[in-house]
Amino acid sequence: MLTSFPTTLPSLTDSASCIIIGSGVAGLTTALELSRDQRVILITKAALSESNTTYAQGGIASALGVQDSPELHYQDTMMAGAGLCNSEAVLTLVYDGPEKVRDLIRLGTPFDRVNGEISLTREAAHSRSRILHADGDATGRAISHTLIKKVHEANITVYEDHFALALVTKAGCCCGVVTVSRQQFNLFLSPAVVLCTGGLGQIYGKTTNPSIATGEGMHLAYLAGAKLRDLEFVQFHPTALDLPGAPPFLISETVRGEGAILLNSFGERFMPKYHSLAELAPRDVVARAIFSELTKNNTAAVYLDLSRISTATIRQRFPHIYETCLQYGLDITAEPIPVAPAAHYMMGGVVTDLNAQTEVPGLYAAGEVASTGVHGANRLASNSLLEGLVFGSRAAAQIRCTSPTIPKPDTDLQIHYPPLLTEYANLQQDYALLRDLNDQYLGIVRDAPGLATALESLNSFHRTNPTFEPDPHYFELQHMIGLTKLMFQAALTRTESRGGHYRRDYPEPTDHWRKHLTFQNSIMEAVE
Repeated sequence: MLTSFPTTLPSLTDSASCIIIGSGVAGLTTALELSRDQRVILITKAALSESNTTYAQGGIASALGVQDSPELHYQDTMMAGAGLCNSEAVLTLVYDGPEKVRDLIRLGTPFDRVNGEISLTREAAHSRSRILHADGDATGRAISHTLIKKVHEANITVYEDHFALALVTKAGCCCGVVTVSRQQFNLFLSPAVVLCTGGLGQIYGKTTNPSIATGEGMHLAYLAGAKLRDLEFVQFHPTALDLPGAPPFLISETVRGEGAILLNSFGERFMPKYHSLAELAPRDVVARAIFSELTKNNTAAVYLDLSRISTATIRQRFPHIYETCLQYGLDITAEPIPVAPAAHYMMGGVVTDLNAQTEVPGLYAAGEVASTGVHGANRLASNSLLEGLVFGSRAAAQIRCTSPTIPKPDTDLQIHYPPLLTEYANLQQDYALLRDLNDQYLGIVRDAPGLATALESLNSFHRTNPTFEPDPHYFELQHMIGLTKLMFQAALTRTESRGGHYRRDYPEPTDHWRKHLTFQNSIMEAVE
């Protein structure tokens, strides 16, 4: 048992030209591109294959079709972002994207084909069919497996089961990370650290995200002096499986893209009365419509009806969804799927420029952990894998342009440990309390009294027990609480509704709030 963090540096475990934290599409892409001419360390909190990327079903968006163009992809992305996208970042995404996807194809990613040509499908708020998919509905897994195979062949040293506890700086520049593995503190040093730690869905009780998606990458960066932005904008996937005894398994948006419709508890189709695009409306619109139907009819779920899709198509396009539902006694070729919204994606994160650089020299971020400006207030479906691919590659290109020396362990290094806010003895109890607060007050619909009540509860967390275990789950919870506090502050401050942030007490967007909320060094600012 410990009473405080070590006052001396942990022993140096390893050092390299670059450290990448996270093994999703952004981390794997960055690592592979940098490994061409330098040694790279890749750190991941669980197994290499355990990432949000692996669980991504629908696909990756890219303007590869003959009837499509980057400009059309740009327009759809800007429209979904509800006025808060950075146009330069979106242009970078849609124009760099096609060639990066072709790189995935050249690496051997088995995207589905029809008559030898890449098969493209459509998802909500896309004006064209531009979603590449693999193994029907297991696109992320196919991409992850392809990249991991290449990682094992490259000049990359992988450290699995290492929880990133704290970033290390020297004279204001990021130069390493302290991890926890097997109850030991480990020090890794490098002149370039890339955060690719993914999202934060596990701060909620109901989420489509895997257990590793706890948001600590954002909080790590914040504690080291980086800027966070748009923390109020959380995307709830409209259709997660809602069956007793089953996890909130994601039912891909492509199911609706192929023709499935949503029915309420009375068997009535309801989306046309909420939006002209009906089931293909932006995700925030569909999620709120479902929430409204659930509240109005006092039911736990609505139903996704696949009867307009042939049995053969369902089994071919959605084999993973079909088999998973069948495990729980539901044959989706014959019965509608009970669904309800679940926390899915974080639009905000660590502020970066177009080369993935944060405001802390030596610290980069790519993928869901980053706020590039691509998503604005609401992410367009299937842009997330593309963003990780494009900006992971740009991070690698930028790092390759620098040639700083690998730092040495010395007394000038500063470790930015998280504050310890809870007692180790109450670990599971505090996890549950945090998730209950977020489900109830930081969900699809919010209001000032609820947000203020939850923030007061969060601020009451305090550690009275002077001892703790060097347990990754305990440290993970400290980061989750710290990040959640910032999210509640942002949601309480933004007195309007926009994209993934909906306030029942301020139900309309306003021109005044066409700006971003940022956090840096305990200061919150509203900036254009």
